[in-house]
Amino acid sequence: MRFVIEIYHMIDDVVKKIIKKEEQRQSETINLIASENYISGAVKEAVGSVFTNKYSEGYPGKRYYPGNEFVDEMEKLAAERALKLFDIEDKNWFVNVQPYSGSPANFAVYSALLEKEDVALGMSLASGGHLTHGHKVSDSGKYFNFVQYGLDNNGRIDFVQIEKLATEHSPKLIVAGASAYSRTIDFEKFAEIAKKHSALLMADIAHVAGLVAGGVHPSPFAHCDIVTTTTHKTLRGPRGAMILSKGKELADKIDKAVFPGLQGGPHNNTTAGIAVALGEALNPEFKEYAENVVKNAKMLAQELSNKGYDIVSGGTDNHLLLIDLQNKNISGAEAEKLLEKNGITANRNTVPGDPRGPMDPSGIRMGTPAITTRGMGEEEMSLVAELIDKALMNNDVSDEVKNLAIKFPV
Repeated sequence: MRFVIEIYHMIDDVVKKIIKKEEQRQSETINLIASENYISGAVKEAVGSVFTNKYSEGYPGKRYYPGNEFVDEMEKLAAERALKLFDIEDKNWFVNVQPYSGSPANFAVYSALLEKEDVALGMSLASGGHLTHGHKVSDSGKYFNFVQYGLDNNGRIDFVQIEKLATEHSPKLIVAGASAYSRTIDFEKFAEIAKKHSALLMADIAHVAGLVAGGVHPSPFAHCDIVTTTTHKTLRGPRGAMILSKGKELADKIDKAVFPGLQGGPHNNTTAGIAVALGEALNPEFKEYAENVVKNAKMLAQELSNKGYDIVSGGTDNHLLLIDLQNKNISGAEAEKLLEKNGITANRNTVPGDPRGPMDPSGIRMGTPAITTRGMGEEEMSLVAELIDKALMNNDVSDEVKNLAIKFPV
């Protein structure tokens, strides 16, 4: 028995050391990955709570295990806070907070609403869409009949093409949303096309949910039938997701698709963390945070543009910017490695009309949610742009990056 206990202590020490190394990495680097952020201590505490011990297949009041009265209370609280945060007073909207992440949430909607032969429209990956918007390597593109739309010559969503595709294919569902699109998404225009062609409209706001909540990006809820979102990224919560749907008929179908269709019991500790994060986002300070995220992204885009970098669509309206590196004679993968070597994390990304493959594309994506959480502002964006430029010219700026990062503790 003593041997077993000693082995457990050894394992704990090994894990602890790895965690400490990750803490140091996060502390000493500048995180420009658009889909990442930092949770608060309160969210961390909730995620590490005793709710992780409980199984609760089913939904509030209809569980397959006993002892779920407080799980029910927590799940209802998270749903109520989601409706309040997004300013949804219409009692006809329902919330499912059980999806494990954004990809399963999207797949649950498709499973609930589409038959294999039904057509759906989604934004192509090369244009800034997400894999789960019907890309052929994703199960969303393998199991469902997606037709992809893209961008116009100005790098904006091509509504002329969407209208043409809707006329040609009569889609049952249109997906509005992106993972690498830096401009405002016009949900009203999407709704006009969807209504004209009798299609359901789904908004995937995984990236901009915090901006919607903060009032710096238009809300989809007046125009859409379904809205999916992750709960991290700009919302600053744990790694989870939500599906919001209008009408009990849609909600019932989606609930059944999530459980028992795609998942077993929800991760109740994550639900607790979501409830905390949504509560934090209801504070007035969160609106200021969302505004600063956009200000920082605009400033970073402008500073990099001044240094000769080609910003896709000419700038940004949200939390991210996409840089086409072709005029710098460097690939996205090379840029990613050079930046990481210097303590700056940003991910390679395809750009519209990219002549290169997805594993080594022509672009790189950057975002400001994480560095804004750490307290950096527009003044620091000039320095960050300078460090990026120097790093991409193969200069060693690792010490400068570290010195800047530690001034703004995680």
